[in-house]
Amino acid sequence: MNLKGVISISGRPGLYKVVGQGKNNIIVEALNDNKRIPAYATDRISALEDISIYTYEEDVPLREVYIKFREKVAEEQVLSHKESLSKLESFLEEVLPDYDKERVYPSDIKKLFQWYNLLHKAGLTAPVEGTTEEVSQEEE
Repeated sequence: MNLKGVISISGRPGLYKVVGQGKNNIIVEALNDNKRIPAYATDRISALEDISIYTYEEDVPLREVYIKFREKVAEEQVLSHKESLSKLESFLEEVLPDYDKERVYPSDIKKLFQWYNLLHKAGLTAPVEGTTEEVSQEEE
């Protein structure tokens, strides 16, 4: 799974892929409809490869959580982010049993599921050939 170049922009729905750079901005393309828009330095941008989920021991990178999601549901989408919070929490507990329930807010859990489904629709949840992803799964 490659999250490189995939970002979230606060205040804008969905996920975006960085496709270019302008003079005072970056050009991003929406994963759901492929529309290109500029993102400016004043926008709050989060790179998905830099996001981690709080656990009681150490933070787990989002990529690893999504690999566990993929292992659990195979090639299907996960639950919709519109499902009840209890269903979402129980699914997250199955794949990441030690996530910190006090620091991972309900809005974070919903966003986690929404983002995975967006990435799945865009075809970005498949394993990347030639990476350490296959090796790390064998070691566990």
